Amino acid sequence: MATIRLWFGRQNFCLLKKRSFLLLKLIAVVFAVLLFCEFLIYYVVIFRCNWPEVKTPAYDGKQETLDPVLKAMFLADTHLLGEVRGHWLDKLRREWQMERAFQTALWLLQPEVIFILGDIFDEGKWSSSQAWADDVKRFQKMFRHPQHVQLKVVAGNHDIGFHYQMNTYKIKRFEKVFNPERLFSWKGVNFVMVNSVALEGDSCNICSEAEAELIEISHKLNCSREQEHRSSRCGDGPPLPASAPVLVQHFPLYRRSDANCSGEDAAPADERDIPFKERYDVLSREASQKLLWWLRPRLVLSGHTHSACEVLHGAGTPELSVPSFSWRNRNNPSFIMGSMTPTEYALAKCYLPFEHTVLTVYCGAAGFLVVLILVHLGLLGSPFVLGWKLLRKFKTT
Repeated sequence: MATIRLWFGRQNFCLLKKRSFLLLKLIAVVFAVLLFCEFLIYYVVIFRCNWPEVKTPAYDGKQETLDPVLKAMFLADTHLLGEVRGHWLDKLRREWQMERAFQTALWLLQPEVIFILGDIFDEGKWSSSQAWADDVKRFQKMFRHPQHVQLKVVAGNHDIGFHYQMNTYKIKRFEKVFNPERLFSWKGVNFVMVNSVALEGDSCNICSEAEAELIEISHKLNCSREQEHRSSRCGDGPPLPASAPVLVQHFPLYRRSDANCSGEDAAPADERDIPFKERYDVLSREASQKLLWWLRPRLVLSGHTHSACEVLHGAGTPELSVPSFSWRNRNNPSFIMGSMTPTEYALAKCYLPFEHTVLTVYCGAAGFLVVLILVHLGLLGSPFVLGWKLLRKFKTT
């Protein structure tokens, strides 16, 4: 009798040991997959991105002082979900993705200045004071950064509303959180940050103030270009760097459509020929021409369309539309890395992990776990045993 009890005890112990071993294997697989898909994959993908090299003047035998290079990062349309249209699970997932991508890029690439080209929030145009405060708190957590890194933000139509929705209260609320600075200079590079939502051209108070600011900035930039022949109108204050500005805004300058856009992150082929609506999809022709005349930028960066596009305006001013940074809007989000000096610049695109890659890894892991459980229950032969039997059978034949 004692022998039987001992035998059953050993059997139970072996069964418990096998189950514990299976549980440990399942936990290890789940942990490894979660660690890779939710953390390590951002390092693996962003590690491959490098700052582009700026062309330097040819050496002519004389002593030359090379201009310092400013490392600037541009991203757009984060669309942090609000309390009305945002499901809690969708918010949790998308915000975790953007936070990990941003923090990883910050740690690996070490940018000096970061520009977000509008539509930071999805419901800023109608959110209550409490909802706005909650959204801002989440944004500040996700996009936290060291003090030596500058974070610059321009307003988008989802932040303050389209022209017919925006008002002074919404603009002041936005500018209270994000510095309303319109002209920003660092390492000899001038950036002009435009509230493109206010360029409606109908002489409303907000639009008139926005245009007056731009005219004043234009005056300062013109004075900086004419430092050797400064007129009395330029005043006695310190001049800006003598460098054509980089224009940063939410709405793109006017173009008919995305028909001439190409690349894996351009608009889908069936949407590229759809005409753009002025003052809704792009700025009006008049507003676009004013910006080019007043500011004479050497580069324009914009968002809003959620897709990439490169366009030449006027006498050859390039514009780059930056795709959305959110996986909710794209399967392949990205951001722009810019190496800039007062006279030159070079741009490169850094893609984030593809959504379908992460889903494929999860599906593969789920299938592996199912096979592992079936093998343990004896409902499916071990793949190694089956493989060995097939190999032996192949050899004998």
